Amino acid sequence: MVRIDRLVLAALAFGAAVAPVHAQITLTYSSWVPPTHHLTIWQANWAAEVEKATGGRVKFNGLPKAPAAAPGTFDAVRDGLVDLSYVTASYTPARHILPLMAELPGAGETAEINSVAFSRIHWKYFQKIGEYKGVKLLGVWTHGPGQMFTKKPIKSLDDFKNQKIRTGGGIAEQVANALGASAFVKPAPESYELLNSGVADGVFFPFESISSFKLDKVIGQATVFPGGLYSSAFGFFMNEDKWNKIAKADQAIIEKYSYEYAARSNGQSWDRADKVGMDALKAAGAIITTATPAMQAEAKKRAGPIIDDWVKKASVKLPNAKAVLDEFHQELKKVASGK
Repeated sequence: MVRIDRLVLAALAFGAAVAPVHAQITLTYSSWVPPTHHLTIWQANWAAEVEKATGGRVKFNGLPKAPAAAPGTFDAVRDGLVDLSYVTASYTPARHILPLMAELPGAGETAEINSVAFSRIHWKYFQKIGEYKGVKLLGVWTHGPGQMFTKKPIKSLDDFKNQKIRTGGGIAEQVANALGASAFVKPAPESYELLNSGVADGVFFPFESISSFKLDKVIGQATVFPGGLYSSAFGFFMNEDKWNKIAKADQAIIEKYSYEYAARSNGQSWDRADKVGMDALKAAGAIITTATPAMQAEAKKRAGPIIDDWVKKASVKLPNAKAVLDEFHQELKKVASGK
């Protein structure tokens, strides 16, 4: 009996030693946009891909409600209120200065182009600076080119003067003010009520948001600026303690679905959503017009100080910030050409 007991104990000890390699872990994730929003769907699909690739060892549980308002998402993940989520740097511009590079005017023509180029620059230069310290960053991306949506027609920037424009903050707010608007910051899901109640005369958004937030009935015109007036830079991250509890082999699998993979797939998702939003606006009878060359030139001129300001602030952490910005624009061209 003694010999058998020792064998049993030895077997149990061996099992305990190897169990963590194949241990199952369940992670929570949350989204602060509606369940039908493509970001919510993308995150759920990403979780399903990872769960399948790990053979079910890493499982995910979507929370019915985000544990914090959108601007508090980073802190919520860092502090363990939820294990996985995403948020735009626009909501935390004082904390996340470097990602605002991807929000500056005049980037690429699609979310996929902008996201992949931004991802390459981030992992080459920004990650080591530590603005996402405290979480395990899995990816960065941008939404599609941000445009001007208003209730009334805008034929020149004079028409835009003093318009009350909802933005997500960051570069978008700065650009709206530079163009003459009275810009303010409110979470994206509040946009319909802001427009419908008259609190806002317009919004800065990518086309996706027209359908995501049902704005097609409260927007009269979209004024399109090639390359966009701005974008929003997103971070996708996991609680660091939970990451460290995942087996190394499964961490490696998760990373295959992160970084540039996440940037490209999310960008593609956003481009599809932009088309849906544009189609919805057309169906509602709104005017979709390209900004005149004079408007484009004036917008570029007024955006100059905003770009200079980012370079100045970023240079405190990244002395070669101007060169990195130039490299980002070269990377945009490379990605657009298929490289």
